[in-house]
Amino acid sequence: MSEQSHGAPREVPAELERALAAEVSLRSRMRHVAVGLAGGCGAALVSVLWATEPGPLPFRTRAAFAGLITVGLAWAAFAGWVLSRRRPLFARDRVLGARLALVVTAVTGVAGVAVAAVRGTTAGTLAVALAGAGLVATAGLLLVRAQSRRRELLELRDSLREDPS
Repeated sequence: MSEQSHGAPREVPAELERALAAEVSLRSRMRHVAVGLAGGCGAALVSVLWATEPGPLPFRTRAAFAGLITVGLAWAAFAGWVLSRRRPLFARDRVLGARLALVVTAVTGVAGVAVAAVRGTTAGTLAVALAGAGLVATAGLLLVRAQSRRRELLELRDSLREDPS
């Protein structure tokens, strides 16, 4: 019988070790801490602003505040989820973060165009639509890249499981 069949630790290939080290590095975790703090603090700030406004706010303002609070809490929850994982995520966090970014930019873009169409000029509406489309395209590209990276890491993991040599 070989040493590996007795449960001796197997040497991890350098490529996989580098990929996993980047996922669980202090730098990566600190980025997620920053995202969580930014989201949570943003949500708290808007909540305090809303709560301290004298008198009732217009519906559009309440809807905007609720949307901003929701986005901030979503980013804080995402960061909390990532930071609570104790094992490599194989870029799953990147995919989820990119999906969240795509949803937020799409909703923001549509809302911005709707407001510009009601309150602005045609040129202003077009400018907002182009900016929104650019942001959505960027978020979409990030999602495609994140999915590709996740697929690469999973394929590497699976190939190493099949060929332990």
